[in-house]
Amino acid sequence: MTELTKLTLAAALDGLKAKEFSSREITQQFVDAIEGARTLNAYVVETPEKALAMADASDARLAKGEGGKLEGAPLGIKDLYCTKGVRTTACSNILGAFTPTYESTVTQNLWDEGAVMLGKLNMDEFAMGSSNETSRFGNVINPWRRKGDNQGLTPGGSSGGSAASVAADLCLAATASDTGGSIRQPAAFTGTVGIKPTYGRASRYGMVAFASSLDQAGPISKTVEDSAILLKAMCSHDPKDSTSLSVETPDWRSDVSKGVKGMRIGIPKEYRMEGMSDEIDKLWEQGIVWLKAAGAEIVDISLPHTKYALPAYYIVAPAEASSNLARYDGMRYGARIAGENLTATYEDTRAGGFGAEVQRRLMIGTYVLSSGYYDA
Repeated sequence: MTELTKLTLAAALDGLKAKEFSSREITQQFVDAIEGARTLNAYVVETPEKALAMADASDARLAKGEGGKLEGAPLGIKDLYCTKGVRTTACSNILGAFTPTYESTVTQNLWDEGAVMLGKLNMDEFAMGSSNETSRFGNVINPWRRKGDNQGLTPGGSSGGSAASVAADLCLAATASDTGGSIRQPAAFTGTVGIKPTYGRASRYGMVAFASSLDQAGPISKTVEDSAILLKAMCSHDPKDSTSLSVETPDWRSDVSKGVKGMRIGIPKEYRMEGMSDEIDKLWEQGIVWLKAAGAEIVDISLPHTKYALPAYYIVAPAEASSNLARYDGMRYGARIAGENLTATYEDTRAGGFGAEVQRRLMIGTYVLSSGYYDA
């Protein structure tokens, strides 16, 4: 049998629709591949029985000529998305073995279109990290290696499990999320394609919150076309998310085929900073050459406030995290470490449940929100 795990999402969907192979066949190959690649630590929950049952249901619909836009396609889901009946912890001890009784809007959209869930993917704890080393389940290993060197490399973060699983052919594509680079950076580290869409395009309902004004759902996949397909299925207007955009979702897949001819593309001078390595500088130049060759007009522009981006992020993100993560008190759900009294229970639960990086950001956020700092 052809190695179906090597297919792009677009090719797999075409093959399923043409009945060249079944959803059960491709799903079983992914289940086997995941079992054989556990050293990468990309998955924190494997759901083979659920996946095969969903695949069988997809095959039944496909046999009738029915099915959604993702019918029968096996996907990986970042552990940030609540999945009904499947453990969701944002890779933090504070959530213990929390198993949601509801589905996030994004994942529900995927299931409504016929997608198959292979399992939950590793990530930095509460999406706080850029190397996937803060997860309670340990770090993810990048499937790529340096030439002549077998040393394990980071896949980036926080969506390290999503990027590594796509790069290693452990799913056709994966959901991810981006608060300060958590889709774009791991995609760059693994040779995959990631998109951080416009804020509000995809609902945040059912996503474990980090910084609510910055968190955005998006895809990681093998190709630009695949990301366009998955993103369209993920996006929708959602009354359960007050920031959800009530706008029509474009057909991004057809837009991809149009290319960039005639577009004016700005290149910010501030993005080529002092100390940039020669290798990266050459790649930057190569990208400009490719865009010109494809018919785009390149315009030099300036974004003078770029230097304030990181300082602004480290005010807004920790402050919102401090507020959002206050809900983890050991009382309503997740882990609890009982203390001598209520205050001690709060303190022990949060000290034992949150990892060092999360604690650091929470303390920064609490300080930022303090009256003295606010006045300053």
